[in-house]
Amino acid sequence: MHIEVLTLFPGMFKGFLKESMIAKAIKINKLKVKFRDFRKYSGNKHNQVDDYPYGGGAGMVIKPEPVYKAIQLARKKTDAPVIYFTPQGRLLTQSILEEYSRSEKIILVCGHYKELDQRVRDLAVTDEISVGDYVLSGGELPAMIFIDGMSRLLPGVLNDIESAETDSFSDGLLGYPCYTRPPEFMGLKVPDVLLNGNHKLINEWRKKQALKLTEKRRPDLLKK
Repeated sequence: MHIEVLTLFPGMFKGFLKESMIAKAIKINKLKVKFRDFRKYSGNKHNQVDDYPYGGGAGMVIKPEPVYKAIQLARKKTDAPVIYFTPQGRLLTQSILEEYSRSEKIILVCGHYKELDQRVRDLAVTDEISVGDYVLSGGELPAMIFIDGMSRLLPGVLNDIESAETDSFSDGLLGYPCYTRPPEFMGLKVPDVLLNGNHKLINEWRKKQALKLTEKRRPDLLKK
């Protein structure tokens, strides 16, 4: 998996790439992450990539030229998907991560300021994704969320892929409650069903708990 990130702030990713599953994925050559600072393609001596919006209003807009050129260079000789992170995009789900985890190369565009010029979105972006109904200062954190969620699905990254297959949202539901040793903590005991070794009953209990939790906290998922 080759991911190319177009960003004004590549330094934000330094620690992220050196820890946990991401570091492992890179170490075992399952993941390669490259950065392209599109400020370098501004075409002016001040490296300015933003300008005032046509029609007036607050905020600044990222100019089309530097981002479009960066995308064309990143996409050279490939038909790699180009994902732009924006609150206007479709909500990121586990199924989207699973879909993209089968790609050979992905280009991630991290916006900043008020917005990215719509013409670049029309000409070069193939998918727009949101990580939730809130606004961040840029697309770098959503890009990290996307990379983390997708790379753990790559073969060989997790020691036990079944762990990912039973996570929340993998089957459309929230995950079930999990317990480990000791069997009693602060007066609270592990449910007996998890201690009897009957995997059929354990699986039934987990399914019921997942349904109960989803109904309580995310009933919208059950409607789907």
